[in-house]
Amino acid sequence: MNPTEASMDALRQAGDELADATVAALFERGEVGKFNTLMRYVSTAGAPLPDGLPDVAREYLHATSAPPDWVDWAEMEKARLFFIDNNVHISTALAFASMPACFVVPHVAKLLSATHGLKYPSKRMAETGQFTVYLMQPDAFEAGSRLLHASIRHHLGRENRWDTQALGTPICQEDMIGGQMFFSLLVLDSLHRLGIHMSEDGAEAYYYAWRVVGAMLGVDQDVVRKSLEEARQFLDLYMVRHVGPSEEGAHLTRQLIDLYEEVVPGTLLDPDVAALVRHLTGDTCADWLQVPRTTWDTLVKVVPHLLGVLETIEDRSPLGGWALDRLGHLAGVFELSSLTRGRVMHYAIPEQLKKSYGMSDSVPRARRWTPPAATVL
Repeated sequence: MNPTEASMDALRQAGDELADATVAALFERGEVGKFNTLMRYVSTAGAPLPDGLPDVAREYLHATSAPPDWVDWAEMEKARLFFIDNNVHISTALAFASMPACFVVPHVAKLLSATHGLKYPSKRMAETGQFTVYLMQPDAFEAGSRLLHASIRHHLGRENRWDTQALGTPICQEDMIGGQMFFSLLVLDSLHRLGIHMSEDGAEAYYYAWRVVGAMLGVDQDVVRKSLEEARQFLDLYMVRHVGPSEEGAHLTRQLIDLYEEVVPGTLLDPDVAALVRHLTGDTCADWLQVPRTTWDTLVKVVPHLLGVLETIEDRSPLGGWALDRLGHLAGVFELSSLTRGRVMHYAIPEQLKKSYGMSDSVPRARRWTPPAATVL
């Protein structure tokens, strides 16, 4: 079934009933501080819950700790191998396409501002990067982030810092599904735009992995499109409904560009950061986000051709493929280390995303993937 304005409006008002009820109970009982402190010691999925955990939190975590029973673990393994093979490209797409896509949705940019996203861009980017690395591990699932989202909804509502009538429920189902699309389908689009060789199986598995992650984060997968073609319909309608310029979006983008210009050694390549954002987001969105135009805007269009040569080497030479995968692994480690200043970044409620990044498999090649066509709206 194609998404409609009415169905999207319904998702705009929906949050996460179980997580919202749990957080409300913790605040009513005055136990949220105790819960947050205790959860700092829970570092991985399946770890024993600490003694003294509030009963309502313990019940919630037991109820949501397991991945959905519909998960196809063979498909998840395909996704993990796809990530290993493309980790540096995926990191690039997340940084220079997915994050700016969030910023070009004004109410999402406003939400990030309200939750201090403007002040800590490196922390937010590090959390996103570590989360993406972490989710590709076989035992990587946890449900604590749902409580983080619920706590944000609770605080914004209690402090009257969010106009629900005008902006919808903060971190609503529509926005969570939109985010799921930004970090899955939009990443695949960006890899294709960069000239990366992807198999159809690999692209579909990566999208599937984000469906599993979405379910663990409280996204109602019954309304999420199962195929990439259907996902295109949702993403197109979501962006038509919501994208536009905003002061917060421009500010976040400026800080993102500044952050990566600081990460890149020296200043010679600094203009490439803004040029890459513009190349992957398109001129309209880049102008809304006030991405500066640079002399690199034309040069960056050569990147897909250069990457295409490297991808051809990888396709034809097992040794070349191993070397490029290893280089991508090291580049990903460097990027996360630079963003975090060598530290593991933590979430609140709970702060538990530990880095685990030592994979060394390879991916068999298959038929190339091309993006689904844009929806006629």
